[in-house]
Amino acid sequence: MKLDALRHGNFASLDEAVRDWSRVVTQLRTLEREARDGMCARAERANWEGAASEISRAFVTKTAGEFADAATQATSIRNILSDVRGELASKRDELNRAIERGRAKDLLVVGTAGGGFEVKSVAPCDATAGTGTGTSSGAGSGAGAGKGSAADAKVVAAAEAAAALQRERIVNREIHALRDELQRILNAATESDTTADRVLRTLVAQAERGFSSGPAYRDRDTAAAALRSADSMAALMKKGHLSEPELASLKAGLKKYASDPLFAEQFAVRSGARGTLDFWADRARFEKDHELQKYLGLTLAEATRSDSPQMRAWERGMVDLGDESISAGRREAKGFQVMSNLMRWGQYDNEFLKGYGAELIRVEKELGENGRASAEDIWGDSLPLNRSRTDAGHDPMTGFMQALSKSPDAATAFFNGTFVTEKEDHEFFVDPENEDKGKKGLSNFDYLFSERDWPVTHHPGGEESFAGPEFMASALEAAATGRMAGEAPGPHSLPHTAEQAKIMSAVVTAVSESEERLTHRKYLGDNLGRIAADYLPDINRTLVGPSLGESAKLFPLIGTQAEITKNDLMRFLVTMGQTREGNAALEYGHKAYMASLMDYHLNPNLSSELRHSSDSSDTLSKVSFRAGEIGGALTIGRQEAALIGPTEEDKAFSNEVSQGKNTWAGLVGAGVGVGVSFIGTPVLGAVAGGAATTVGSMAIEYVSQQAEAETTRKTFRSVGEIWEEQQASIMIASQNSVLKLGEAHEYSDSVALANTAGSSAQAGFTAASANFERMSKDLETDVHR
Repeated sequence: MKLDALRHGNFASLDEAVRDWSRVVTQLRTLEREARDGMCARAERANWEGAASEISRAFVTKTAGEFADAATQATSIRNILSDVRGELASKRDELNRAIERGRAKDLLVVGTAGGGFEVKSVAPCDATAGTGTGTSSGAGSGAGAGKGSAADAKVVAAAEAAAALQRERIVNREIHALRDELQRILNAATESDTTADRVLRTLVAQAERGFSSGPAYRDRDTAAAALRSADSMAALMKKGHLSEPELASLKAGLKKYASDPLFAEQFAVRSGARGTLDFWADRARFEKDHELQKYLGLTLAEATRSDSPQMRAWERGMVDLGDESISAGRREAKGFQVMSNLMRWGQYDNEFLKGYGAELIRVEKELGENGRASAEDIWGDSLPLNRSRTDAGHDPMTGFMQALSKSPDAATAFFNGTFVTEKEDHEFFVDPENEDKGKKGLSNFDYLFSERDWPVTHHPGGEESFAGPEFMASALEAAATGRMAGEAPGPHSLPHTAEQAKIMSAVVTAVSESEERLTHRKYLGDNLGRIAADYLPDINRTLVGPSLGESAKLFPLIGTQAEITKNDLMRFLVTMGQTREGNAALEYGHKAYMASLMDYHLNPNLSSELRHSSDSSDTLSKVSFRAGEIGGALTIGRQEAALIGPTEEDKAFSNEVSQGKNTWAGLVGAGVGVGVSFIGTPVLGAVAGGAATTVGSMAIEYVSQQAEAETTRKTFRSVGEIWEEQQASIMIASQNSVLKLGEAHEYSDSVALANTAGSSAQAGFTAASANFERMSKDLETDVHR
């Protein structure tokens, strides 16, 4: 910063820029609110179907998000400009006050060529001066003749010389002090100006097109501090061996700034893709917990959300390094093995994950000869790269699955990707017993869910770990529902796309083909149960079958319906019923869905074109029948599980149902219910209202109370008693729902309607047994084996 530029600084243009950006922020916030409350709300109520349902809603949601990102970025720019304007004005005033104080001491400040300055003493008979760079020139003068003896004259001369020297020293100190003060002010102004320039350029570069997401920066100093920290933390990453204080500093910095977009991007870019891999491969061996791994992963996840050219180059470099050997000590690992262990935390950019996943699959195909070798043989034993204690971290697919579980779009694309085609050289046949029927192609889902031998790994305590398949199930949940694994559906959840529905169909088919894919891995039941609950409209439509459009009005659905055969569905439901978590999810889910669906059909304000029938008794009968059919299929599965370990297994099922109450009650209480296809995205504004929330909560409470009562039993329940009590459960749930809704909607024949619903639920429950005999008899347990 040049002295004259700051001294005579006119900030009118900067003031105008701040005012302009303030107006932009206000306008963008208004547009954001209108997009969210207007455009998005109307899109959710619109009766779009097919491709329009998928593409239009997604486009509207993305556009509304762009307004929010634009408003946030504009706020950051305004805040930084306003802050730097205030800082420079403050430094200008401080500079001028210092110059005025110098003038009062006969010190003159003048600018020099190149932007420097000089501080001169203009006191009478004083030639002392100092420059802005700290050099001094001039010397004090003064000697005169006096009266008296020569000795007296010498004494006087010496005294005057001493006084002159003292004055010279004082003046020089004042010159140097003023010079240093001015230089400090200029340095501070330069820091403010240059860091603001870097911050603004880095901020704008975050998005090559559109706007960057992330929180708004409140001032220049906050953003500048993030960039300085990124520089210092990246320098530590490159250093290699770190002392304990340096390691503590790195951990603290990453923990503080992991979610800061400017820090994350600059940290990743300055560390480099290879530098990141080298660091963790070397450091992972010595870590005792996962804190460093976690915050390094979170930082990199945030960094990938930047669209800057430098970050895109980092991502390409990271993918290219996937099959490279990264050495540490006497051992080594592939780049994918190192990076996948840093992916266990944070939400990585979808496009980065898509490219990463495609290359990971390509490398696994190449190393494993298109599926001939096991994953254990492919990846083998490597460096201990995971400190989270779930697994050792040898298999890169495990950490990658964790990343996909938090990035639904990438998960959907990945599982629908192709592993091998029927024309490639592999050993996957349409009929393994008759290879003459030819080979079949496999999707990534087919390979990972049905064919891949996941490496056997262990927890630190020695017990076997199923982390790989478990995280795969979490990624499948994200892929099929469009939400992060474990995230509940909400009012703004989007309907299922064709690609998401394809995942649901594939899951049902795979479990139907071989129930052992689930019964031998019952820990998958939690995620698969939530997937199934999200597709209850599709499940009910499948049970109705080809009914010339009746199911469309009976079970309203926005988005793409999952294509499932009734045979596959029944086998899937019976198998799901054998897993505690899956059984519990669907036990709560289908009863809450039934209650909300009844409210939809009994609502007198439902328009005639949407109404299934003018006969409420007929409509409720059909809804209850399908609910009974689902309940019956789940109960058959529960009976099969009980035959293996009667008392303990049945109580374990009841415990699981009892413990799940809070989760499902929370969904209903939020007015969402189950399945974004129906309640989360209402058809033509036919919103499930307060009655649905009340009745849905009542259904949840009833299921929970029943389960709690079962857990207190001391006597063994036979499979016959399980059947009888579960049948009574769906009957009572349907009757109670109709009675409550009839009261809410002022129906005079509520009791008759309730009796009809109960009878139909009982009939549907019984029908499930007949379906099981015809479609799934081979799933029956041999109690003698």
